[in-house]
Amino acid sequence: MSGTVPQHVDAHVVPCRGPGDLSGVQALVEAGTLDPRHIVAVMGKTEGNGCVNDHTRDFAAMAWCHYLAPHRGCTPQAVHAQVALVMSGGTEGVLSPHFTVFTRRAALPHEVVEGEKRLVVGIAHTRDFAPEEMGRQAQIAATAEAVQAAMRDAGIDSAADVHFVQVKCPLLTSAKVDDALGRGQDTVTRDTYESMGYSRAASALGVGVALGEIDPARATDAAVLHDLSLHSARASVSAGIELEGNVVIVLGEAAGSASPLRIGHALMRDAVDTAGLRTLLREHFGLDPEADAALIAQRLVNLLAKAEASPDGRVREARHTMLNDSDIHSTRHARAAVGAVLASVVGRTALYVSGGAEHQGPPGGGPVAALVRVA
Repeated sequence: MSGTVPQHVDAHVVPCRGPGDLSGVQALVEAGTLDPRHIVAVMGKTEGNGCVNDHTRDFAAMAWCHYLAPHRGCTPQAVHAQVALVMSGGTEGVLSPHFTVFTRRAALPHEVVEGEKRLVVGIAHTRDFAPEEMGRQAQIAATAEAVQAAMRDAGIDSAADVHFVQVKCPLLTSAKVDDALGRGQDTVTRDTYESMGYSRAASALGVGVALGEIDPARATDAAVLHDLSLHSARASVSAGIELEGNVVIVLGEAAGSASPLRIGHALMRDAVDTAGLRTLLREHFGLDPEADAALIAQRLVNLLAKAEASPDGRVREARHTMLNDSDIHSTRHARAAVGAVLASVVGRTALYVSGGAEHQGPPGGGPVAALVRVA
């Protein structure tokens, strides 16, 4: 669908019993609530460890490909080019596994909302990256180009109307490192887990460059994971073993959209910061978290957020131990903490909280976006 065509975009949050369970999706399809031909993006939270060997992400993506293929008249492998599948592992604490399914179709003339901005969505893919390109300038530049392509796909003219950019990026495995070394190339790191941070970081810098938040001249190899003053307020990046290039989903608002949804974003300054979200709900959606709990339960579709353990080892001047735990990685602690904090505001646990926020919001904090149905 061209970005010039008025869009009707909707979103459904579907619980699952496991990463391959699409029975809830099938029920919506059979009820006529969801048309699989209109699915353009899926953001899933799966119950794996979120680490290099988290194959729940690949399992979930494969299940979606096999489910959608007959509905779209293509092979399962071809689904990836038509639908942006982003599976984020890790539902620690109170977080509940689920899929957020975005549909997009051409709007009918009577559906278009004049003079008001509503939700639009656009998707794009980068080329596949060589192992030695991950975490470096090549990934930054390619991501920036893909974000701009997704904005065009969404029909968004101004970066100010972009509220959340979800990226799924690849990581290094030992086989990929060996391949690069065998060709006389060196990778940004030889530690496979550390490569997830580098890939997320480079991708986030690319988002910031595309949205005008970061000076391209400063988004260099040397800046990745080192210049923490560079960050995007709207980037969310998840790394996984199931792909070789970046998948980009741009969520924003545009005039002429026929969507029954709106989206807005705020920043969490640290892992326990709810002020930005509360202000967002009040000022962007007219919902008071204290007085309008029933309305929030009725109209909120999902919160999309990033989480990380503050790299200086402190939260509001108090020491935390997340970075010192040799049994459980800090990304898992951070997801559990931020998931509980956000759930306490909106009274819901099926929230999309992704760990590892390198260059995604200020150090120790991260972006949060709310998808809300219009009254």
